[in-house]
Amino acid sequence: MTSDLSVIGLLLQASIPVKIVMILLILASLVSWTIIFTKRRLIRRTRSASDNFEASFWSGGDLNTLYQSASRSKGGTIGMASIFEGGFREFNGGLQGGQSNPDKLIEECRRAMHVSQMREVDRLEQGLAPLATIGSTSPYVGLFGTVWG
Repeated sequence: MTSDLSVIGLLLQASIPVKIVMILLILASLVSWTIIFTKRRLIRRTRSASDNFEASFWSGGDLNTLYQSASRSKGGTIGMASIFEGGFREFNGGLQGGQSNPDKLIEECRRAMHVSQMREVDRLEQGLAPLATIGSTSPYVGLFGTVWG
């Protein structure tokens, strides 16, 4: 009795449960790599936008002009521009609303910026739960396939 010990031969000789496990692991790997590359692109885009915004912010230009250009950016603001936009919008609203207490106005701006910051964190963390689930369960699925096979 001879056995084909090539990779293809081993795959073809595997039992149905082992083939199912291999397919599940391949699918999990594809999903993981898709999430990883999507996150990489998102983080690069966010970092680039934040660097551009920071350069504009510290250039000493007019903040109203910076706010208007950030608000008009296609695709919405991301990164630090989004946080600035939230705080500056609150600041302008407080001034136009007749807010006379500067401490209260500053606290409202801080709160608005904190909310914008949390939204940015949520946007950047989106999709990490499936990656964590796949990362924590795949070894056990693979172990099951090894023991079964």
